[in-house]
Amino acid sequence: MPSQQGRRVVITGANSGIGYAAALELARHGAEVVLPARSLSKSREAIERIRREVPAATLHPATLDLASLSSVRSFATEFSAGFPEGSINLLINNAGVMAVPTRELTPDGFERQFATNYLGPFLLTALLYSHIKQETGSRIVIVSSSASNFGKIRFDNLQSERAYSPMWGAYAQSKLADLIFATELQRRLAAIKSPVIAVAAHPGYAITNLQTSGPGASGGYLLQRLMARLLRPIASQDAAHGALPTLFAATASEAEPGGYYGPDRMMQMKGHPVSVPIAKGAKDLDTAARLWSETEKLIATRFDVGLAQHSVSAESRQVTSLWKVPSY
Repeated sequence: MPSQQGRRVVITGANSGIGYAAALELARHGAEVVLPARSLSKSREAIERIRREVPAATLHPATLDLASLSSVRSFATEFSAGFPEGSINLLINNAGVMAVPTRELTPDGFERQFATNYLGPFLLTALLYSHIKQETGSRIVIVSSSASNFGKIRFDNLQSERAYSPMWGAYAQSKLADLIFATELQRRLAAIKSPVIAVAAHPGYAITNLQTSGPGASGGYLLQRLMARLLRPIASQDAAHGALPTLFAATASEAEPGGYYGPDRMMQMKGHPVSVPIAKGAKDLDTAARLWSETEKLIATRFDVGLAQHSVSAESRQVTSLWKVPSY
């Protein structure tokens, strides 16, 4: 990895799993890292762990729950108050949930996986976009999943209100939406000749708390759990290796605009990062344009990369709170 000295990074879900592993390596290579988590205590705990290995790292704790649009707006507002525009070099949308056993709704009335994995990151990117430095090297990385290959965007069932399938329905759809977001975002950035690029990645079969203690850990289908148990010894990898595609997408000079990176072995389940095929469902331009438009309606926020200022809600612009938690 090249030096990250002088670069500011925002990475969601950095308190555990591949997000933590990525944050650790970015800090080790000199980056200043903002680590929002669902609670301040979780963020601070991750910072303490990183400091044990990188004592001089510049790290900022923060609170962010991607399942709540108001939480996303609050985080963006406090970030805006604490940091000037054009101050982010790298935004990594990493946090997510997987295979929630039964259909759950967020406080905003959205299906939890679709909200956490896709709507929240889309809104966060829209609200922080004006803070991303318009210069070569700035990147937006979106973490998808190989499950995107099995996903389908069902505009008549985006919230799984007609039918709910934890893994191959709701989760796969949300991760396909992430991949569509990354590719469509890159098309829009390229159209205005922005130096910022969007890149996607997936971790393969990485053993993290998403599998071992997440919402879907004890649920799901018996056959699916048995297959996972059989595959784990030969096809899985730890969080540090699972973070490699994300880190490649975020920092490698070879990473292409609109590229998609995942592991190179065992059907993309483990190994070192390489360019991997984009799911067929993410290539349809009409679906991408419609999903972008529908998403803007759902989150009540316009995301136009061609505008200098982006659509932060009026109430957010009126808040004058300070970035309450300084470098920790």
